[in-house]
Amino acid sequence: MSAAPADGPVVVADHLSRRFGSLVAVRDVSLTIRRGEIFGVLGPNGAGKSTTIRMLCGILDPSGGHGRVVGFDVATEAEKIKSHIGYMTQRFSLYEDLTVLENLRFYAGLYGVPRRSRRQRIDQAVARAGLGDRRDQLAGTLSGGWKQRVAIASATLHEPPLLFLDEPTAGVDPVSRREFWDVIHGLARDGTTVLVTTHYMDEAERCHRLAFIFAGTVMDVGTPAEIVARRGLRAVELTIAKDDRRAEAQGVLRADPRVEEIAHYGALDRVIVRGDADPVEFIRQLLTARGLSADRVQETRVTVEDAFVSMVRRS
Repeated sequence: MSAAPADGPVVVADHLSRRFGSLVAVRDVSLTIRRGEIFGVLGPNGAGKSTTIRMLCGILDPSGGHGRVVGFDVATEAEKIKSHIGYMTQRFSLYEDLTVLENLRFYAGLYGVPRRSRRQRIDQAVARAGLGDRRDQLAGTLSGGWKQRVAIASATLHEPPLLFLDEPTAGVDPVSRREFWDVIHGLARDGTTVLVTTHYMDEAERCHRLAFIFAGTVMDVGTPAEIVARRGLRAVELTIAKDDRRAEAQGVLRADPRVEEIAHYGALDRVIVRGDADPVEFIRQLLTARGLSADRVQETRVTVEDAFVSMVRRS
Protein backbone atom coordinates (compact mmCIF):
# COMPACT_ATOMS: atom_id res chain seq x y z
CA MET A 1 0.00 0.00 0.00
CA SER A 2 1.32 3.45 -0.91
CA ALA A 3 1.45 6.63 1.09
CA ALA A 4 -1.31 9.23 1.04
CA PRO A 5 -2.08 10.86 -2.34
CA ALA A 6 -0.63 14.30 -2.88
CA ASP A 7 -4.06 15.99 -2.75
CA GLY A 8 -5.46 14.04 0.22
CA PRO A 9 -5.29 14.63 3.95
CA VAL A 10 -2.13 13.51 5.73
CA VAL A 11 -3.90 12.55 8.97
CA VAL A 12 -7.44 11.29 9.43
CA ALA A 13 -8.53 10.24 12.93
CA ASP A 14 -12.05 8.90 13.31
CA HIS A 15 -13.32 8.57 16.90
CA LEU A 16 -10.00 7.29 18.23
CA SER A 17 -9.96 6.12 21.85
CA ARG A 18 -7.40 4.55 24.16
CA ARG A 19 -7.82 2.83 27.51
CA PHE A 20 -5.21 1.72 30.01
CA GLY A 21 -7.18 -0.72 32.12
CA SER A 22 -9.96 1.30 33.75
CA LEU A 23 -8.32 4.62 32.80
CA VAL A 24 -9.72 6.29 29.69
CA ALA A 25 -6.81 8.40 28.39
CA VAL A 26 -8.44 9.27 25.05
CA ARG A 27 -12.21 9.12 24.81
CA ASP A 28 -13.13 10.38 21.34
CA VAL A 29 -10.72 12.15 18.99
CA SER A 30 -11.58 12.96 15.37
CA LEU A 31 -9.20 15.10 13.30
CA THR A 32 -8.36 15.78 9.67
CA ILE A 33 -4.99 17.41 8.96
CA ARG A 34 -4.18 18.76 5.54
CA ARG A 35 -0.89 18.57 3.70
CA GLY A 36 1.56 21.38 4.43
CA GLU A 37 -0.24 22.86 7.42
CA ILE A 38 1.01 23.43 10.94
CA PHE A 39 -1.62 21.87 13.17
CA GLY A 40 -1.50 22.60 16.89
CA VAL A 41 -2.97 20.39 19.61
CA LEU A 42 -3.73 22.17 22.89
CA GLY A 43 -4.98 20.86 26.19
CA PRO A 44 -4.21 20.83 29.91
CA ASN A 45 -1.97 18.17 31.46
CA GLY A 46 -3.66 14.78 31.30
CA ALA A 47 -6.01 15.83 28.48
CA GLY A 48 -4.84 13.01 26.18
CA LYS A 49 -2.61 14.98 23.79
CA SER A 50 0.50 12.79 24.02
CA THR A 51 -1.53 9.55 23.96
CA THR A 52 -3.28 10.75 20.80
CA ILE A 53 0.04 11.52 19.14
CA ARG A 54 1.45 8.12 20.09
CA MET A 55 -1.52 6.41 18.47
CA LEU A 56 -1.08 8.47 15.30
CA CYS A 57 2.65 7.62 15.26
CA GLY A 58 1.92 3.89 15.44
CA ILE A 59 3.50 3.59 18.90
CA LEU A 60 0.21 2.76 20.67
CA ASP A 61 -2.68 0.72 19.29
CA PRO A 62 -6.07 2.45 19.60
CA SER A 63 -8.67 0.79 21.80
CA GLY A 64 -11.40 2.03 19.48
CA GLY A 65 -11.99 4.05 16.34
CA HIS A 66 -9.91 4.27 13.19
CA GLY A 67 -7.08 6.36 11.83
CA ARG A 68 -4.90 6.77 8.76
CA VAL A 69 -1.57 8.58 8.78
CA VAL A 70 0.30 9.30 5.51
CA GLY A 71 -2.03 6.76 3.91
CA PHE A 72 -1.46 3.91 6.39
CA ASP A 73 -3.76 2.41 8.99
CA VAL A 74 -2.71 3.20 12.58
CA ALA A 75 -3.82 -0.22 13.83
CA THR A 76 -2.48 -2.54 11.13
CA GLU A 77 0.36 -0.64 9.40
CA ALA A 78 2.19 0.96 12.29
CA GLU A 79 5.68 0.10 11.00
CA LYS A 80 4.97 1.77 7.66
CA ILE A 81 3.81 4.89 9.46
CA LYS A 82 7.01 5.01 11.52
CA SER A 83 9.18 5.01 8.39
CA HIS A 84 7.23 7.89 6.85
CA ILE A 85 7.18 10.33 9.78
CA GLY A 86 9.54 12.37 11.92
CA TYR A 87 9.02 12.41 15.69
CA MET A 88 10.55 14.77 18.19
CA THR A 89 9.91 15.51 21.86
CA GLN A 90 11.52 17.84 24.40
CA ARG A 91 13.59 14.83 25.49
CA PHE A 92 14.89 13.96 22.02
CA SER A 93 18.05 11.89 22.51
CA LEU A 94 21.30 13.38 21.28
CA TYR A 95 24.68 11.82 21.93
CA GLU A 96 26.37 14.53 23.94
CA ASP A 97 29.91 13.22 23.35
CA LEU A 98 29.43 13.46 19.58
CA THR A 99 29.55 16.61 17.51
CA VAL A 100 26.48 18.01 15.76
CA LEU A 101 27.68 16.55 12.46
CA GLU A 102 28.37 13.15 14.01
CA ASN A 103 24.90 13.08 15.52
CA LEU A 104 23.36 13.88 12.15
CA ARG A 105 25.38 11.16 10.44
CA PHE A 106 24.21 8.67 13.07
CA TYR A 107 20.55 9.55 12.62
CA ALA A 108 20.87 9.54 8.84
CA GLY A 109 21.98 5.93 9.10
CA LEU A 110 19.27 5.12 11.63
CA TYR A 111 16.57 6.51 9.32
CA GLY A 112 17.96 4.65 6.34
CA VAL A 113 18.97 7.67 4.30
CA PRO A 114 20.77 6.26 1.20
CA ARG A 115 24.55 6.72 1.37
CA ARG A 116 24.65 8.43 -2.02
CA SER A 117 22.39 11.24 -0.80
CA ARG A 118 23.38 11.30 2.87
CA ARG A 119 25.85 14.20 2.66
CA GLN A 120 23.41 16.33 0.67
CA ARG A 121 20.57 15.65 3.14
CA ILE A 122 22.79 16.53 6.11
CA ASP A 123 23.98 19.75 4.45
CA GLN A 124 20.36 20.72 3.73
CA ALA A 125 19.29 19.99 7.31
CA VAL A 126 22.22 21.97 8.71
CA ALA A 127 21.39 24.96 6.52
CA ARG A 128 17.65 24.83 7.29
CA ALA A 129 18.25 24.71 11.06
CA GLY A 130 20.98 27.36 10.96
CA LEU A 131 23.61 24.98 12.35
CA GLY A 132 26.46 25.87 10.02
CA ASP A 133 28.64 27.43 12.73
CA ARG A 134 27.87 24.61 15.19
CA ARG A 135 28.41 21.52 13.09
CA ASP A 136 31.74 20.63 14.75
CA GLN A 137 30.62 21.49 18.30
CA LEU A 138 29.99 18.75 20.85
CA ALA A 139 26.23 18.32 21.35
CA GLY A 140 26.67 18.26 25.12
CA THR A 141 28.00 21.83 25.12
CA LEU A 142 25.00 23.26 23.26
CA SER A 143 22.28 25.31 24.94
CA GLY A 144 18.72 23.98 25.04
CA GLY A 145 17.68 26.00 22.01
CA TRP A 146 20.58 24.75 19.88
CA LYS A 147 19.97 21.16 20.96
CA GLN A 148 16.39 21.48 19.72
CA ARG A 149 17.68 22.69 16.36
CA VAL A 150 19.90 19.63 16.10
CA ALA A 151 16.95 17.47 17.13
CA ILE A 152 14.64 18.84 14.43
CA ALA A 153 17.43 18.52 11.85
CA SER A 154 17.88 14.88 12.88
CA ALA A 155 14.14 14.15 12.76
CA THR A 156 13.80 15.48 9.20
CA LEU A 157 16.88 13.94 7.56
CA HIS A 158 14.77 11.30 5.80
CA GLU A 159 12.44 14.05 4.47
CA PRO A 160 9.26 12.75 6.10
CA PRO A 161 5.98 14.17 4.79
CA LEU A 162 4.73 14.47 8.38
CA LEU A 163 6.57 15.71 11.47
CA PHE A 164 5.28 15.21 15.02
CA LEU A 165 6.54 17.68 17.64
CA ASP A 166 5.45 16.84 21.19
CA GLU A 167 6.02 19.96 23.32
CA PRO A 168 9.33 20.58 21.53
CA THR A 169 10.18 23.94 23.10
CA ALA A 170 9.44 23.25 26.77
CA GLY A 171 12.22 24.82 28.83
CA VAL A 172 13.68 26.74 25.87
CA ASP A 173 14.24 30.50 26.20
CA PRO A 174 11.85 32.87 24.33
CA VAL A 175 14.37 33.96 21.68
CA SER A 176 15.27 30.36 20.85
CA ARG A 177 11.59 29.43 20.72
CA ARG A 178 10.93 32.13 18.13
CA GLU A 179 13.88 31.01 16.03
CA PHE A 180 12.74 27.38 16.32
CA TRP A 181 9.32 28.37 14.98
CA ASP A 182 10.96 30.05 12.01
CA VAL A 183 12.44 26.64 11.20
CA ILE A 184 9.02 24.98 11.57
CA HIS A 185 7.38 27.46 9.20
CA GLY A 186 10.20 26.91 6.72
CA LEU A 187 9.48 23.17 6.77
CA ALA A 188 5.77 23.81 6.21
CA ARG A 189 6.50 26.11 3.26
CA ASP A 190 8.50 23.28 1.72
CA GLY A 191 5.48 20.97 2.03
CA THR A 192 6.06 19.17 5.33
CA THR A 193 2.96 18.77 7.49
CA VAL A 194 3.66 19.54 11.14
CA LEU A 195 1.58 18.38 14.11
CA VAL A 196 2.69 20.07 17.33
CA THR A 197 1.52 19.99 20.93
CA THR A 198 2.36 22.98 23.08
CA HIS A 199 1.50 24.70 26.34
CA TYR A 200 2.65 28.09 25.03
CA MET A 201 -0.31 30.10 23.78
CA ASP A 202 1.85 32.44 21.70
CA GLU A 203 3.00 29.33 19.83
CA ALA A 204 -0.60 28.23 19.32
CA GLU A 205 -1.24 31.52 17.52
CA ARG A 206 1.51 30.59 15.05
CA CYS A 207 -0.33 27.44 13.89
CA HIS A 208 -2.53 27.36 10.80
CA ARG A 209 -5.21 25.40 12.66
CA LEU A 210 -5.74 24.17 16.23
CA ALA A 211 -7.56 21.43 18.09
CA PHE A 212 -8.51 21.81 21.75
CA ILE A 213 -8.50 18.47 23.60
CA PHE A 214 -10.00 18.17 27.07
CA ALA A 215 -10.67 14.94 29.01
CA GLY A 216 -9.71 12.89 25.95
CA THR A 217 -12.23 14.59 23.65
CA VAL A 218 -11.81 17.19 20.89
CA MET A 219 -13.75 20.27 21.95
CA ASP A 220 -13.07 22.55 18.98
CA VAL A 221 -11.07 22.65 15.74
CA GLY A 222 -10.32 25.64 13.54
CA THR A 223 -7.97 28.48 12.80
CA PRO A 224 -6.92 30.56 15.82
CA ALA A 225 -9.27 33.34 14.66
CA GLU A 226 -12.20 30.94 14.22
CA ILE A 227 -11.75 29.39 17.66
CA VAL A 228 -11.50 32.78 19.34
CA ALA A 229 -14.59 34.07 17.49
CA ARG A 230 -16.70 31.06 18.48
CA ARG A 231 -16.15 31.74 22.18
CA GLY A 232 -17.98 35.08 21.92
CA LEU A 233 -15.55 36.88 24.23
CA ARG A 234 -14.48 40.51 24.54
CA ALA A 235 -11.38 41.70 26.40
CA VAL A 236 -10.83 44.95 28.29
CA GLU A 237 -7.75 46.37 30.01
CA LEU A 238 -8.23 48.72 32.95
CA THR A 239 -6.07 50.40 35.55
CA ILE A 240 -7.05 51.64 39.01
CA ALA A 241 -4.27 53.44 40.84
CA LYS A 242 -5.32 52.87 44.46
CA ASP A 243 -4.83 49.27 45.62
CA ASP A 244 -7.82 49.26 47.98
CA ARG A 245 -10.15 50.58 45.28
CA ARG A 246 -8.62 48.14 42.80
CA ALA A 247 -9.44 45.19 45.05
CA GLU A 248 -12.99 46.46 45.52
CA ALA A 249 -13.42 46.89 41.75
CA GLN A 250 -12.19 43.38 41.12
CA GLY A 251 -14.77 42.05 43.56
CA VAL A 252 -17.56 43.98 41.81
CA LEU A 253 -16.51 42.68 38.40
CA ARG A 254 -16.14 39.07 39.54
CA ALA A 255 -19.65 39.11 40.98
CA ASP A 256 -21.18 39.89 37.59
CA PRO A 257 -22.10 36.72 35.57
CA ARG A 258 -20.99 38.35 32.32
CA VAL A 259 -17.37 38.51 33.51
CA GLU A 260 -15.46 35.31 32.65
CA GLU A 261 -12.10 36.13 34.17
CA ILE A 262 -9.90 38.84 35.63
CA ALA A 263 -6.15 38.44 35.11
CA HIS A 264 -3.50 40.63 36.71
CA TYR A 265 -0.53 42.07 34.79
CA GLY A 266 1.31 44.33 37.23
CA ALA A 267 -0.77 47.48 37.65
CA LEU A 268 -3.07 46.40 34.82
CA ASP A 269 -6.20 44.22 35.08
CA ARG A 270 -7.37 42.28 32.03
CA VAL A 271 -11.09 41.51 32.11
CA ILE A 272 -12.68 38.89 29.85
CA VAL A 273 -16.38 39.48 29.20
CA ARG A 274 -18.95 37.32 27.41
CA GLY A 275 -21.63 38.92 25.24
CA ASP A 276 -22.14 41.46 22.46
CA ALA A 277 -22.59 44.56 24.61
CA ASP A 278 -19.86 47.22 24.51
CA PRO A 279 -17.53 45.89 27.22
CA VAL A 280 -15.94 49.27 27.98
CA GLU A 281 -19.31 50.94 28.60
CA PHE A 282 -20.58 47.92 30.54
CA ILE A 283 -17.56 47.95 32.89
CA ARG A 284 -17.71 51.72 33.40
CA GLN A 285 -21.40 51.50 34.30
CA LEU A 286 -20.79 48.58 36.64
CA LEU A 287 -18.06 50.45 38.51
CA THR A 288 -19.89 53.79 38.57
CA ALA A 289 -22.93 52.15 40.17
CA ARG A 290 -20.70 51.24 43.10
CA GLY A 291 -19.01 54.62 43.33
CA LEU A 292 -15.84 53.40 41.64
CA SER A 293 -13.91 54.61 38.60
CA ALA A 294 -10.95 53.45 36.56
CA ASP A 295 -8.04 55.57 35.40
CA ARG A 296 -8.11 53.86 32.01
CA VAL A 297 -10.49 51.41 30.35
CA GLN A 298 -9.93 50.20 26.78
CA GLU A 299 -10.88 47.19 24.69
CA THR A 300 -8.10 44.89 23.50
CA ARG A 301 -7.70 41.78 21.36
CA VAL A 302 -9.03 38.43 22.59
CA THR A 303 -6.29 35.78 22.39
CA VAL A 304 -6.19 32.02 21.94
CA GLU A 305 -5.21 31.79 25.60
CA ASP A 306 -8.42 33.58 26.56
CA ALA A 307 -10.46 31.13 24.49
CA PHE A 308 -8.54 28.14 25.84
CA VAL A 309 -8.97 29.13 29.50
CA SER A 310 -12.67 29.88 28.96
CA MET A 311 -13.27 26.53 27.28
CA VAL A 312 -11.45 24.49 29.94
CA ARG A 313 -13.09 26.27 32.88
CA ARG A 314 -16.58 25.87 31.45
CA SER A 315 -15.93 22.18 30.83
